[in-house]
Formats: sequence, structure tokens, C-alpha cells
Amino acid sequence: MDRLDELAVLAAVLDAGTLAAAARRLRRSPPMVSRILAALEARVGARLIERTTRRLSPTAAGRALAEQARRVLAEYEAAIGQARARETALGGTLRLTAPLLFGRRHVTPLVSAFLAAHPGLRVELMLNDRNVDLLEDGIDVAVRIGPLDDSTLVRRQVGVVRRVTVAGPAYLARRGRPLRPRDLAAHDIVLVPGRDRLMEWRFHAGGANRATIVHLAPRLIVNENDAMLSAVRAGHGIGRALSYQVADDIAAGGLVRILQDYEPPPLPVQLVIPSAQHVPARVRAFLDHAVRPLTHACGIVESQIAKRASRRR
Repeated sequence: MDRLDELAVLAAVLDAGTLAAAARRLRRSPPMVSRILAALEARVGARLIERTTRRLSPTAAGRALAEQARRVLAEYEAAIGQARARETALGGTLRLTAPLLFGRRHVTPLVSAFLAAHPGLRVELMLNDRNVDLLEDGIDVAVRIGPLDDSTLVRRQVGVVRRVTVAGPAYLARRGRPLRPRDLAAHDIVLVPGRDRLMEWRFHAGGANRATIVHLAPRLIVNENDAMLSAVRAGHGIGRALSYQVADDIAAGGLVRILQDYEPPPLPVQLVIPSAQHVPARVRAFLDHAVRPLTHACGIVESQIAKRASRRR
């Protein structure tokens, strides 16, 4: 039984004057109030209230305990109120994480605008391409691209990005344009291996669920996307990237999107929080602030790569 509940019952009985009146005030049944009072007296080891058929009157022990109980209950309510005020106020530190390039281009401007709107807030923004553990690292909000391994996380999708295959115009003019995934065997590949280090790309013909796996013998292997894209722009081969990483290049004609009909299904872009329970006001405010701009940004990326592809067909 909640010990504070026992003290609240004692104070209510003395304030109301009868068990029935105290029960109505507490929204409990009179037998329940009587049992809680009896349990408190057993814990104290003394009678706290003298009961007669007409009235209740506190004993000296009951009167003294009731006075202390009122102070304890008031302090408890004050502490809860202060904690609630801290959580509902837009103050404190908001910890965010996002993929490196996506965060640099789309999340950092959001954070700047959010800080300008809420001077009492402090933000820690961690940009990296490694999915950190939200609970272990104390992250309030994460921007994640792709499916989530942890099904317990709360997510809100704001758009999609695509895994696109690209090459420089000069390379395609020199070596020809591959029309099917198997044509890549005759081309120079610039590869950033995934976490599993597999030298392969997956393609999906006509949106089919089953993937076609192309095993690669890359001419150049690098461990970082910017380096890979620099090599592809310079005409050293064909590479693969997420659409937001190359949308500006495609729109400007510096890179060409190829094998579009064989691209894998799009990947979701999601705002993720550890739990839906007791979400701080600063987190709710950032989610409200971020959803529309990120949705718009994902839409622009889709538009940039789609328009250029339609002009080339």
C-alpha cells in the first residue's frame, strides 16, 4: 500500500469529520477508507482516531501525525509540481543524432531555427553514420534512415530516400551506359563497403520484392561516401549513394542516375524517440518543429532526382 495514501486518508478523515464524508472526498468506498485507517494504526501501534456512533475524534497521537502528514503531503505536491514544471517548460538540454551528411544539410538548419525560437534551450547534435543506442547514449531524438532494428522505438516517418546508382557524364561518354545490372561487370566500380564488407549490390527489377545480387570487383574501394562521390564525379567509375547525397549533383548534371528501373525499394526517413511515455516538452516541441521541414526536404530530393531522370529518358 502507498504510505502517502495512508497519510492522505488520515488527513481527509479528520478534515471531513466522518468516514463517509472522507470516502466521498477521496472517491473511495467507506470500507476501503476504514481498512486503510486500520492498517495505519497497526503500523503506528497506537489508536489514531476514537470512533463512536455519532462522531470521530483524533487521539493525541492521531492529531500529531495528521499535522505532520499535511506537511509531508504539501511538500510532496510541491515537489511533483516543480518536476512537472521543469518537464513542461522549454528548457534544459535536447540531445539529437542524425546521419552525417543528412544532418549537416537538413537537421543543422532546423536546430538553428529551433534554438532561435527557444532561448532557454540547449542542444547537443551528434552527426555520424553509426546508429547509436538511444537509451545508452541518452539521446532524445534520432533521425534514422532505413528500417529500425529495435521494434520498441517510437518512430514517425517524414519521407523516403532512395539508393541510387550514379556515374559522371564523362565516364558514361567514354565507357557507355549500363542498361541492366549485369552490365556492371564490364565497368569500373567505386565502392564503399557496408558493415558486412560484402562486395555486392542488390537490385530489384520492376519493384519486385526478390533482389538480384550483383557481385562486384571494384576498381576503387574507399571507406567514406564523400571520397567515393569525388571519384565518381571525376569520372573514375560508377558508385552508389543515397538520393539526398547526390540530388544536387544530379540536378546540376554533374552526376547521372543510371539503372533507375532496378533500384531497391525506397528507405524510410524517420524521427525516432526511445519511448512514448512521459515525453518532455522540449522533445515534443522539436518533433512538431521538425516534421514539416524534413518532409519538405525529402520531397525536394525526390523531385530533383525525378526531374533530371525524366529529361534523360
